[in-house]
Amino acid sequence: MTRYPWKQLKRGYGFFIPCLDTEAVKRDGLQDALRHRLLYVKTATGIKDGRIGVLFFLLPPSRG
Repeated sequence: MTRYPWKQLKRGYGFFIPCLDTEAVKRDGLQDALRHRLLYVKTATGIKDGRIGVLFFLLPPSRG
């Protein structure tokens, strides 16, 4: 299991996890986010620096 840096992450920022099985990492990361009670997480699969993986990011606080 990959460790996800949810505790160090501020809203509006994200992190990239390079991997081959993007669906498994996305599922694992979102489950870990729920354990931290984070409901404002988005994901995107893509390529960064020539490596395929998943970008996780916390949505910025809504302005209202």
